Amino acid sequence: MAAVRPLVTVQPLEGHMATNALAGVPRPDVLKAPMRPDVVRFVHASLSRNSRQPCAVSKHAGHQTSAESCGVPAAPSPVSPASPAAEHTAPARVPSATCAAAAVCSPPTKTWRRWHRHVNVNIRRYATASALAASAVPSLVLARGHRIESVPEFLLVVSDTAEGVEKTASAIKILKQVGAVPDAEKARDSQGIRPGMRKMRNRGYIFRMGPLIVYGNIPMSSALNLVELASGDHIDRLVILTYHPYTLKLYGENPKLNSMFGTFDKSSEKKKGYVLLRSKMHNADLSMIINSDEVQLVVQPIKKDVKRHTLKRNPLKNLYTLLKLNPYLDKKRTQLPKEEAAAIKAAGPARYKTMISDSECLVFSISFTFIESTSDDHRMQVEPTESQCPVHVRRITLTTA
Repeated sequence: MAAVRPLVTVQPLEGHMATNALAGVPRPDVLKAPMRPDVVRFVHASLSRNSRQPCAVSKHAGHQTSAESCGVPAAPSPVSPASPAAEHTAPARVPSATCAAAAVCSPPTKTWRRWHRHVNVNIRRYATASALAASAVPSLVLARGHRIESVPEFLLVVSDTAEGVEKTASAIKILKQVGAVPDAEKARDSQGIRPGMRKMRNRGYIFRMGPLIVYGNIPMSSALNLVELASGDHIDRLVILTYHPYTLKLYGENPKLNSMFGTFDKSSEKKKGYVLLRSKMHNADLSMIINSDEVQLVVQPIKKDVKRHTLKRNPLKNLYTLLKLNPYLDKKRTQLPKEEAAAIKAAGPARYKTMISDSECLVFSISFTFIESTSDDHRMQVEPTESQCPVHVRRITLTTA
C-alpha cells in the first residue's frame, strides 16, 4: 500500500512554470487513516440531501379541473313542476371520480417535510479522512476506473505554480506532464444524455468523474468537500494536490493536512479537540500473524483431552441419580420385613402348597341387587367374605341379560 512510503515527491513542471522536484516531503498521517466505505456512504447520502430545496404541490391539486359529474340519473320527482320545491330537487354537481382519485392515491408533498439531514461533525471528519486515505492507494483508484497507468506517483502532488493557470490549454499541458490527461479524456468522452424525464429538469447530461484538483488558494474546508471527494458515495477518487495545500512554510516540514486533521499522537490545530482515529490492526492478514513463528512459540499446545461435563439431574425426580447417591435404597426397596421373611423361611415348600389350596376354596356371601331398567337387565353383585378369601378379591359384579 502507498501508506508504507513515508515521503512524497512534489512533481516538477516544465515550460514557464518550471520548478525543481522536491523530494522528501513527509506524508501526512491522515493518509494512513482507516478506510471505512460504510461511513463514507452514510455521510455522503446525508450531505447530498442538504442541497435540495423544499417543494410542494398545491392543496387544490386534482380538483382544479372543469370536468364535473352531475351525479347518478334519478327518477322523475313526484313533486309537481309548478311547486316551489321542484327548484331544489336537482342533483348537486360533484367532482368526477377521476379527478378526486388524483389527490387520494398520491399523497401530496409538503414544504415542512424533513428535507435536510444533520450529520455529526466527528463522523464527517472521519469520512473525509477515509476518503483522503483511499485516494492515496493506487490499486483502489485503478479499480474504480481511473486511468492512472502513466501517473508517476501516488499521492500525486504538483508544484504550486500550477495555481496560476488561466487558460484551458495550459491546464491540459499540466495534466499531460503528470500523466493524468487520459483520465480527463475518459471523463470528456463519457458524456451522454440522461435517460428518463429528468433530462428535462436541468440535469440532462451525465458523465464520469475525472481528476479532482485541490488548489492552495481555496480554503481547505471547502476544497475537501466529501460530496466531491467521494462522488457517488465511492471512495478512491483521483486527487491532485498542489504544494500549498499539502504543506505550508508556516509549519515548517509539517504538512498542512497534519495541522488540519492532526496526527495519531497529536490533536488537530484547526479542529478543536479532534484526534485522528487509528486502525485497530496495522496488519489485516490475521492468518499470517497467527501462523508466524513468533506467535507459535509462545502459544499453548492444542488440548486433545476433552473433558465433557455431564448433565446434572434432580435425584428427587430421577431414580437412577438417587440410587447413585444412595445405593442401599435399591436393596431396601426389595427387602421384606424380618418377621415375614423368617415365617417364609420356616414354612419352606409347604407354604406354597397352602397358598394354592387356599386360593381354590373361596366362600362368597352373595347379595342380589335388582335394578329397574327398560331392557330388563338384571345385575347381581357378589361380595366375598373377607375372612374366607386369602386372595385380593373385594368385589365382583356379574351382569345377566
